[in-house]
Amino acid sequence: MGASTKPRGAEWLTRGAWVPYISVVIPAYNAAGYLKTCLASLSASSYRDYECIVVDDGSTDDSSEVARRFGARVVRTEGRRGPAYARNLGAYQASGEVLFFIDSDVAVYEGTLSRVASHFMKEQDLTAVIGSYDDSPGSADFMSQYRNLMHCYVHQTSHAKACTFWSGCGAIRRDAFLEFGGFDAGGYNRPAIEDIELGYRLSGAGRQLRLDRNLLVKHLKKWTVWSVVRTDVRDRGIPWTELILRDQNLPNDLNVQRSQRISVALVFLMLGLAGLTSIVWGAHFLVPLFGLMFFLLARYWVDSRRKTRRELLCLTAAVAGVSATGYAAGLMPVVYAVLLGYALVFLRDRYAYQAYSRRRLTGVLLGCYMAFAAVFILRYLPNSPMVFGFFALLAALIALNHKFYLFLAVKRGRLFALTAIPFHLLYHFYNGLSFGVGLTRHLLRVRTLKGARSATGQAKPRVAA
Repeated sequence: MGASTKPRGAEWLTRGAWVPYISVVIPAYNAAGYLKTCLASLSASSYRDYECIVVDDGSTDDSSEVARRFGARVVRTEGRRGPAYARNLGAYQASGEVLFFIDSDVAVYEGTLSRVASHFMKEQDLTAVIGSYDDSPGSADFMSQYRNLMHCYVHQTSHAKACTFWSGCGAIRRDAFLEFGGFDAGGYNRPAIEDIELGYRLSGAGRQLRLDRNLLVKHLKKWTVWSVVRTDVRDRGIPWTELILRDQNLPNDLNVQRSQRISVALVFLMLGLAGLTSIVWGAHFLVPLFGLMFFLLARYWVDSRRKTRRELLCLTAAVAGVSATGYAAGLMPVVYAVLLGYALVFLRDRYAYQAYSRRRLTGVLLGCYMAFAAVFILRYLPNSPMVFGFFALLAALIALNHKFYLFLAVKRGRLFALTAIPFHLLYHFYNGLSFGVGLTRHLLRVRTLKGARSATGQAKPRVAA
C-alpha cells in the first residue's frame, strides 16, 4: 500500500518521518463490498507517494476490517454523520499536500494518482482538479449503465475551466481546503451537493479549478429507477436549486447548461399537451401511447432478470390496466401487440440466459418484433393536430439532446439509446419539479428570515432571489 512505501524524493521528509504528497480520503458507510474493489485498484496504482485514509461513517458491516486488510488508515466518525463530515475528518487527519477524494464505490486506474500529482506539480496556481467517470461502468444492468454513462457524458462535454468541485473524483490542495473550511457538514448531513457548494465558494473567490476529462475512474454502483429519482430530486435537484438562488450563480455548464433548462420547459409543455389530448381523445390516445412507450423501453424490459420485484410488479400492473382500458375502447389489436411483447420478455428471461447463442438469437427476434409492433401501433393514434403537436415537441427534445443519444448509441448501441429517451425525459421532468420545490423552500426561508429580523427591529436584509 502507498502508506508503507517511501517516496523517491527527499522533499517530503520531515523530522525523519515520511510525509506523502497525496492523501486519498474515502468515506465509507456499509460499503465493504465496493470498498474491496476500490482499495484493490489503489494498491495497483503506479504512483506510490500517497497514503489512504478510510473514514468509517458509522458502518454496521465490516468496512473498517476491509480497509485495514488493504493497509489503509481507518478513522471513525462514531456514528453516522454524513460524507461531508467524514471527508472533513479525513482531511484533518491527512498529512499530504494534496487531498484526493474518491467514493468507496469508485475504482481508480493505474495512472490516476500520477495524473493528479502531475497537475499540482506543474501548475502552482491550480487549487483543485476534478475528473470523470469512464464509459464502462462496473454494474452491467441497463439503469446503472445509463446513469453512469450520463454522468460520464456530462463531464466529457463540460468546460475544462471548472466552476465547481466533485468529491467522487476530485483533488484539492490541503491548505486551500482548510482555508475555506472544507465541506459544509452542518448544511449537508447526508450525501448531497456539499462538493458543489465548496466548488462555488472556491470559484467565487477566484481560485483556479480544472476539469481533466482524461482523469478517469470507474463507477461500480448499481442503480435502480427509484434510487436514481430519489438521489436526483432529494439529494441534488432541490438543494442545488437552493444553492443557485442563494449565490445567484447559474453557470452554463454541467447539469445546468442552457440546453438542459430548455429541455425541462419542453417536457412540461409536452406533458401539458398530452394531458389536453387525453381529455379530448381519452383511451384512443393513451392506449397507443402506452404501447409505443412499452416498446420504446425494449432494452429495459429485456433486462428484466436484473430488475427488482417491485419494478416487475409495476410493469405487470400497468400492462393489465392498459389492456383493460384498450379492451373497453375497442383497441384490441394494440392490446394483443402489447401482451405478446410482454410474454416474449418473460420467455426470454426464462430461457435465453442459458447460452450465449440463445441469448443473442432471442434478443434479435425480440428486438425485431418490438420494432414492428411499434410501427404497427402508430396507425392507431388519432389523426389530430394535438397528437401531431405532441410528437413535434418530442422530436424537438430529441433533436436538442441528440448528441447525448448519439453518445449512448456509439457506446452501447441504438436500442440502448432509444430506451434511454423515456428515462431522460423523466429526468428533465423531475428536475423541473425539483426546481419548483427548491424555489418554494428558498422563498419561505427568505420570508422567515425577513420576518424574524423585522420582529427584532433589525434592518431588512438584502435578498438573493
